[in-house]
Amino acid sequence: MTGIRLFNAHRTWEDWFGICLGIAIGLSPWLTGQQDNAAVIWNAVLVGILVVAINALELVDLHRWEESAGIALGLWLIASPFIFAYEGALAYWHYALGAAIILLAIVELWQDRNLSDRDLAQYGR
Repeated sequence: MTGIRLFNAHRTWEDWFGICLGIAIGLSPWLTGQQDNAAVIWNAVLVGILVVAINALELVDLHRWEESAGIALGLWLIASPFIFAYEGALAYWHYALGAAIILLAIVELWQDRNLSDRDLAQYGR
């Protein structure tokens, strides 16, 4: 069971991975070549900025609400193609990136499930 230890504790690489996912979300309209809808672009950029900010906060000061916010942002990103009525490569990117954000947040919540608020406050110090 030594391989499972990789996911037993919240590690900083997970926060850096979340930051990279946020950057990918923010750049996704340009990476897919779909910049024809300003609302979709602003949605992707704002969600990307929020994902980056939440994961950067986790590097400094860990709280459970940050993972909950990550789940909410992932769900919003998955719902965005239906809300803003767009499809194609950008929609698939948003499904995949939203699912990755949700999965990452769930893993982090699971890792921190037995930690007290005091233990969480020691993270990153």
